[in-house]
Amino acid sequence: MALSERPARTLPGLPMLGLALLFGLADLGLLVLGAAGSIPDGAVVALFAVSTLVGLGCLGGLTVVAPGQARVLQFVGGYTGTIRDSGLQWVNPFTTRRKISTRIRNHETGGAKVNDADGNPIELAAVVVWQVADTAAAVFEVDDFEQFVAIQTDTAVRHIAGNYPYDSHGEGELSLRDNADEITEKLATEIGVRVAVAGVRVIESRLTHLAYAPEIAQAMLRRQQASAVVAARQRIVEGAVGMVQLALTQLAEQDVVQLDEERKAAMVSNLLVVLCGDRDTQPVVNTGSLYT
Repeated sequence: MALSERPARTLPGLPMLGLALLFGLADLGLLVLGAAGSIPDGAVVALFAVSTLVGLGCLGGLTVVAPGQARVLQFVGGYTGTIRDSGLQWVNPFTTRRKISTRIRNHETGGAKVNDADGNPIELAAVVVWQVADTAAAVFEVDDFEQFVAIQTDTAVRHIAGNYPYDSHGEGELSLRDNADEITEKLATEIGVRVAVAGVRVIESRLTHLAYAPEIAQAMLRRQQASAVVAARQRIVEGAVGMVQLALTQLAEQDVVQLDEERKAAMVSNLLVVLCGDRDTQPVVNTGSLYT
């Protein structure tokens, strides 16, 4: 049965500290009275022992809790509760008290080399922001909750990287490079599910490094450049065709010149060469007719 955090039974620490001082003064008074012979030696010894034990119990149960920390209490092997209130508290002096930080922490994975959904080797690193939400689960459900978070985060990063390609190949397809927000949201969800057993709450996760592995980086860069050139050429051709169509339509509507099919074809060819060429064209002035 999984343990869940519950508040421990405590008493204010300052009154118990004052009580311990009173018993210390009582011990001193008993020693003075015993030395003066006002009280029988047997009574002095008995009262001194009782007063000392009670005073030590008051002191032994004092526990200082700093802000952002908690104390997990155990008594004879059993979990008795957690102290989250900061300040001086008093608990059963026979309990063991383990300090647990409840502050927000960062964990950054190393630059792991993994394969994406297409099988391409990539380097991927992420940072996860987390906090202990259940101190009992963090202490008793796993051996080392910090190491547990580190291993599960690395596992989740590798799993996410293997489910998505580095670059998208179609419309609406998620990719690691183009959909960072969606991917990190899925990563945070997966890490949160994995570390919940350890009482850890994931606040945020982000990809901090994403790149192709060095052995294929140059090839992938050339592929990206080729894709960019093809996309640019496609836009240029689409724009050029629209401009040619607009020119022919306006010439016909305004009756600037009458063009037969052969002249239209020549005009379209010349305009496309001018608009789609990657170099400046050199004009040639025809002083004769269109057919010479």
